[in-house]
Amino acid sequence: MPAHTAHDTPHDESGTAPVAQAPAEAVTPLLRGIAVLRHLTEADAGTLSLSGLEKATGLARSTVDRVTATLARMGYVRLDGRDVTLAPRLTELGNAYLAALRLPALLSAHADALADELDESVSLAVADGDGIRFIHQATRRRAMSLSFRIGDLLPAERTAPGPLFATRWTDADWHHWRARRRADPRHHTFPAVPPAEVPAPDADFEHRTARAAADGWSLDDQLIEPGLVAVSAPVRDPRTGAPACVASVVSHTSRHTADDLRATLLPRLREAVRSMEHTLRTAPPPRPTPPPADLATWTGASKQELGRDFVESLARGLTVLTAFDENRPALTLSEVARATGLSRATARRALITHEHAGLVRRSPDHTFTLTPRVLSLGFPPLSRTSLPQIAQPHLTALAARVHESAALAVLSDSGEEIQYTARAAADRVLSARIAVGTRLPAHATALGRVLLALPEAHAAGYALVDEELEAGLRSLAVPVHDRAGHVVAAVDVALHAARRTARACVTDILPPLRETAAHIETDLRVASRFRPVPLT
Repeated sequence: MPAHTAHDTPHDESGTAPVAQAPAEAVTPLLRGIAVLRHLTEADAGTLSLSGLEKATGLARSTVDRVTATLARMGYVRLDGRDVTLAPRLTELGNAYLAALRLPALLSAHADALADELDESVSLAVADGDGIRFIHQATRRRAMSLSFRIGDLLPAERTAPGPLFATRWTDADWHHWRARRRADPRHHTFPAVPPAEVPAPDADFEHRTARAAADGWSLDDQLIEPGLVAVSAPVRDPRTGAPACVASVVSHTSRHTADDLRATLLPRLREAVRSMEHTLRTAPPPRPTPPPADLATWTGASKQELGRDFVESLARGLTVLTAFDENRPALTLSEVARATGLSRATARRALITHEHAGLVRRSPDHTFTLTPRVLSLGFPPLSRTSLPQIAQPHLTALAARVHESAALAVLSDSGEEIQYTARAAADRVLSARIAVGTRLPAHATALGRVLLALPEAHAAGYALVDEELEAGLRSLAVPVHDRAGHVVAAVDVALHAARRTARACVTDILPPLRETAAHIETDLRVASRFRPVPLT
């Protein structure tokens, strides 16, 4: 569980401080792909037009087209006309960092339990340069609630965790922080926070850091925006004593003042932190798994199929990041090459590029580790993705393929009804048009019979309902499973009975319907690895 300090990530992704020129061996297409992903991450809903990306990145339109086509082939973005949108599979990059870090897997249950006990939001954050980046959020569902996302980057001086991390800064770290402050005093380059109306003097943060060093905890008294308060305590790495992460309780002033947080909630936060530190000391090593091999071999076939529209060096370079996991948090060059199936020279150039981009860090023992900055590649907007959002593009593709309406539904709390949560209409005059939010009796629908796990539907793996709900309406449904294998939703195709017989539905519709469910399940497994995905 390494502690990342400011000198771990010399590259300034915000652009507010001078950025070193890329090494001669850096892979230019890989740097371009990283830039595209970062601009999409900062865009509203993770979406930009192709022309918007051209303007934001300064790249030629032909280059943007080739980069986005490659990312779409990898499943990292979705192309919808002239728009480019981040896709759930991209979270596998951030998942690789979070898995290698191990902290979310070990500590998130403690944070969730504390949030439930206090009925307040609880977060875990790590240091990223002179900022902090969230690795876990346990939020409360209220009209007034925390809006930060996993992966969001905040300036250290406007947070409660910041002073705790700054207690370990070197003179070089402080110099870098002051240079960034001079270049961007109002924090315009931190999209997760509103600009500072009146920048605080440097001395304020220096004083807060000295207090944090003496007290062992820190407060945020409306530093981010009026009304938001937080108290933080460090979770120390048992090997080094440095903060492995910082746990925070976050509220607003209508519930707690900053002083009230310190007086009433800090003692309970410190108890939870002691439990977290005990977990870090006593956690067994991860269960060994076979090392990955040939992760990047698929890129050759894609290059042959797509030709110049597929930028193989970009795909190979991003695949390098997925070689890391909980069993392999630090890898040598040879290990990266073996895991990806790339030559040592190709793997070396990719690692040099990622090091320049601040995504990997080289250690004195010649191993490489991922940095928190990997989360800047799409994780914040995608960390709020719901199951209907995951399913929608797949439903749209299914409806276009079979020329019939498709839908996603979940079981109501009572277990007696289904609720439609996403749908895609067919390009027909006569088609099933059931609005999102509609509830129907579960027993009378194919979706409901799958969700109720009725014996016949469970044995066959699908349910077919023939004109039971409404004359002329025939529907076929299959289940959608979560990471644990539980049925959490169902997808169906609904059509008029005159267009296909029941047998033809099974023959013609069931195979693409099952493929669609499998695609949704794949995205759901990736998206839900380190956070719960809302079903509605």
